[in-house]
Amino acid sequence: MSKKLYFECNSGISGDMTVAALLDLGADPCVLKTALDSLPVRGFQYEIKKVKKAGLDACDFSVILEQDNHDHDMEYLHGHDHENDHHHEHDHHHEHDHHHEHDHHHEHDHHHEHDHHHEHDHHHEHDHGHDHHHDHEHRNLKEIMHLISHVEMSKGAHCLAEKIFMILGKAEAKAHGVALEEVHFHEVGAVDSIVDIVATAVCMDNLGIDEVVIPVLCEGIGSVRCQHGILPVPVPATANIVEEARLNLKIIDVEGEFVTPTGAAIAAAVKTEDKLPERFSILKIGLGAGKRTYERPSLLRIMVIETEEVRDKIVKLETNVDDCTGENLGYVMECLMKAGARDVHYIPVYMKKNRPAYQLNVICDRDKVAVMEGILFSETTTIGIRRVEMERTVLEREKKNIETPYGSAMVKVCVTPDGNKRYYPEYESVAELCHKYKMPFGEMYHIVAEAGKKQ
Repeated sequence: MSKKLYFECNSGISGDMTVAALLDLGADPCVLKTALDSLPVRGFQYEIKKVKKAGLDACDFSVILEQDNHDHDMEYLHGHDHENDHHHEHDHHHEHDHHHEHDHHHEHDHHHEHDHHHEHDHHHEHDHGHDHHHDHEHRNLKEIMHLISHVEMSKGAHCLAEKIFMILGKAEAKAHGVALEEVHFHEVGAVDSIVDIVATAVCMDNLGIDEVVIPVLCEGIGSVRCQHGILPVPVPATANIVEEARLNLKIIDVEGEFVTPTGAAIAAAVKTEDKLPERFSILKIGLGAGKRTYERPSLLRIMVIETEEVRDKIVKLETNVDDCTGENLGYVMECLMKAGARDVHYIPVYMKKNRPAYQLNVICDRDKVAVMEGILFSETTTIGIRRVEMERTVLEREKKNIETPYGSAMVKVCVTPDGNKRYYPEYESVAELCHKYKMPFGEMYHIVAEAGKKQ
């Protein structure tokens, strides 16, 4: 059995939607509170509540700023004011309503449904070599990395938060044609976006599931006005992330920005595969509400899915040949593999009258049987082929292109029943690198396999 997270992004993805869905899925709000309490940024509260979205019960995660809490992207969508669109369908509140005030003394006022009021007066001295002039919305990557380095969260959460910001930084640098260290984040450097990214990293790490399936991100059409003018959807930063991470994008015929740069960066940072298993069971569902009101409800659904051992049916073809040369049999193997055989092998046997011969075995899919038999009859001297259909159990596997110190290489990644991964370098990739760098095959094979384990 193997557990994975499935991000169903039919209405796009954003930072707040991701946090809300992960919390709804079971991420511990107390662990999140500890992290956000320690974030050395002033002037915000956050709120977790249940809302109705398109009639569905969903979780909402909101970052409430002291000075400015409206959605700039929504206001400038399509180049005109959408201020009156901010109803958010959030009029139905129930369960818990958490208000966390970050006035640098971190006063917290929790309102729970049982009228338990907990007052916390935390005085955190954040003397980290900066004087807290970070409430402006223009921060560079170094400043942001400095901020999140002081957040109380696990090493895994730290690494993920840094990875998300690095993906954003590279996308912004490419969009503006500047070096990475010269990028000044605007929307992403704002307090609410920093909170969204840190919260996402904490919740993902807390759930403890590393395999993430994201088949496609649905994006709208139209344009959005930002500090650089009117830009097409997807905006350049989002498009750059989609390109770099090879995310699958689907354009839907609805005006609006459904995939934000933060959402795209999160998807790029956590995705491990883009194909759902043929069969799986759903263990839990989390539904995160977005803030924007479009024709298509702004909802992100994340599921914990479990896959079983993969069983499929194959056919084994078998024949004995006693009058073919080794070269002839080698050519037959090449023809069979090119035609789609799963595997081909020979076994030395002794036939009647003690004649030395080879038993030729071909493993193939059922729909390839006729092709395989045609090759065997035309390329060997056999006059009969035995056939048996088999059911087999196989590990989950995928072919993946990885980076090594000597360049890219293809590996086969297999997942064992206990969730461990095995990396098997593909012969052709290893051989190509061996020829290029004049290195023994065994040594290069080991290098590629170790590189796979680190990615």
